[in-house]
Amino acid sequence: MHVNLSGRLAGKVAFITGAGSVGTGWGNGRAMAVRFALEGAKVYGVDKDLDRMTETAKLIADAGGVFVGAACDVTNSDSGDESIAQNVAACVAMFGGIDVLVNNVGGSAKGGPVEMSEEIFDAQIDHNLKSVFLTCKHVIPHMLNALQANPDKGCAIVNIASTSGTRWTGSAQIAYAATKAGVIQFSKVLAVQYAKQGIRVNTVVPGQLHTPMVEVRLAGQRAGGDVAAILAQRAARIPLAIEGDGRDTANAALFLASDEARFVTGTEIVVDGGMSARCD
Repeated sequence: MHVNLSGRLAGKVAFITGAGSVGTGWGNGRAMAVRFALEGAKVYGVDKDLDRMTETAKLIADAGGVFVGAACDVTNSDSGDESIAQNVAACVAMFGGIDVLVNNVGGSAKGGPVEMSEEIFDAQIDHNLKSVFLTCKHVIPHMLNALQANPDKGCAIVNIASTSGTRWTGSAQIAYAATKAGVIQFSKVLAVQYAKQGIRVNTVVPGQLHTPMVEVRLAGQRAGGDVAAILAQRAARIPLAIEGDGRDTANAALFLASDEARFVTGTEIVVDGGMSARCD
């Protein structure tokens, strides 16, 4: 598969956080970076661990796409080379602007308010919610400048939440659930605030997908390291008789980032195989 230079994101610059993956397979960040590049976007991807983007970069390079990967701590607003401010500035200097922002960084921690330490709760807020606030703080001014020069340009922000932010999904993860619910409402408020300036803001809400995170983290947290067991538990909650992965998240994000969604803002696309539609 090769880049479609007349594709759905041709001429766009996309800034994607969490563009790596913790293991082999299709994590959300890797899948979105690759799919966006294949559709013609110039992708500036960031991750706290550069090594996690090695495979992302290779897949895009092999297809003839444009990808620049850089280390970034999305909880660090403006201090040092790995800050959000420095990475946004580098992307703008390299590609001339940012048309699409995808906030993909996130991760869960188990426990309710009694079991969870205050330190972990605070870290979850920073990681899952404050990171979205900070990237928007630094990227939106560049989008507004571009839109002043070209009001028809169109810019889009796509935030990645989780079905844990809308319902119980099998375990107590109070901070993750609260922060992902926050991402959904954050997106709605931002969408209305910037609608007249031409910035659309939407959310993708993935369900229980089979991403590398299952093997690396979740199986140990919830199934004693038994990957097959946790996959079976998750599959039992999903009405569709197929297994989703990060490519399904990428397909939804691609639509929301593209001009095909020019009349779509302040809403969510749920990617969960029907899990949220069940009442049990």
